[in-house]
Amino acid sequence: MKALNIEERVRVVDADWNSWDAICDTTSRRQEDAFYVLDIGNIVNKYRIWKEKMPRVEPHYAVKCNDLQIVVEVLAALGVGFDCASKIEINKVLDLGVSPDRIIFANPAKPASHLRHALASGVNTMTFDSEFELLKIKQLHPRANLVIRIRCDAKIAQCPLGFKFGCDPISEAPRLLKQARILGLNVIGVSFHVGSGCGEPEVFSRAIEHAAQLFALGEMLGYRMDLLDIGGGFPGGSDSSIDDISKVVTDALDKNFPEGCGVRVIAEPGRYFVASAFTLACCVYAKRQLYDDDGDVKHAMYFLNDGVYGSFNCILYDHQEVTAIPLKGTHGKVVSSSLWGPTCDSMDQIARDVQLSNLEVGDWLVFKDMGAYTLPVASPFNGFPVPRVSAYITADLWTMLKELSPLTEDHFVGGETISRNDCLLSSTLAPGPTPVIPVALN
Repeated sequence: MKALNIEERVRVVDADWNSWDAICDTTSRRQEDAFYVLDIGNIVNKYRIWKEKMPRVEPHYAVKCNDLQIVVEVLAALGVGFDCASKIEINKVLDLGVSPDRIIFANPAKPASHLRHALASGVNTMTFDSEFELLKIKQLHPRANLVIRIRCDAKIAQCPLGFKFGCDPISEAPRLLKQARILGLNVIGVSFHVGSGCGEPEVFSRAIEHAAQLFALGEMLGYRMDLLDIGGGFPGGSDSSIDDISKVVTDALDKNFPEGCGVRVIAEPGRYFVASAFTLACCVYAKRQLYDDDGDVKHAMYFLNDGVYGSFNCILYDHQEVTAIPLKGTHGKVVSSSLWGPTCDSMDQIARDVQLSNLEVGDWLVFKDMGAYTLPVASPFNGFPVPRVSAYITADLWTMLKELSPLTEDHFVGGETISRNDCLLSSTLAPGPTPVIPVALN
């Protein structure tokens, strides 16, 4: 593992710290570039909630959602498994010392070189949804443990996935199971993904029932199927909850895969773990004002140092709605405004029509819940840098995590003091410390 420089280390802070304080402290130091504040405690708290709400379901983090090194390291330290879609993601996890059996190669359409790499790396559990993939696996990784991915789409989802992946559980899956049997391949379970950002909890019940039927068919075909992968779709915003989904999942598992039946249940949460842990701060570096016939401002255009080619690609690719919160609060007359990224592309627009009071060049806007599908897709197009991340952790949590591999004391730097005197943000917008939920980490 490479040595960490001071900018990559997690800052250890007092217990009453929050991300808004860190933003105020950073912007007071003549910071010009956009930046993220990462609350490690938020990720740990999500893990605690998961273990409390769905103790039977083992989370396997979807690396594609946010592959920042410290995120993967923290989740590995907590004992989370991983959903990898490529050999690069596999290497990222294995390089931390994570055992290959904690990885599911959850890409139903894998390049041949990636399959060969999985074989060489000892990653044996993987998904499929077509006979062509079965033939490829037979040739390149014949001893793989296969999981058939079925399609069961939520009626409401932020990013539907079924139009690309997943075979029909009734018309296609039985045929594929029989084909795998003819080829002498080992199918160990069923997986599904109801859609990223699922808005219909009941879909998990339908999908689990389909899986139970295929387990029964698999048994008839001579398979010993013992893995159910319920995929992703779990919300991760600061104002969201997994309570409704967890109840549906728990009830459906109790009915179709009761405890003690010998079936291991995993899931592939991505945004759940990271969305609310990241807060983005952007600076207004330029502005224009448009006037009506009476000379009054009718619209204000604000140019920010991050845009849709950077963090706000989530607007295009993840269908995310972002809310700009002025760091100094709201003062004065509110007018129609638009927010623009820094590139010379006229499509680089963050928001078309938002109501904001007057902002000056040098003012900062804060965007919450920016941890999912932002950084991994961001590019330095037009020469504008991808925002850097400053990670923070409270001292009490640091004493716990620093002893859990792959984390070490070298990952952290202490002695950080965050001032609250420079922050004019309304106290109603600033969150309190991340609450501690009394659930064991492992």
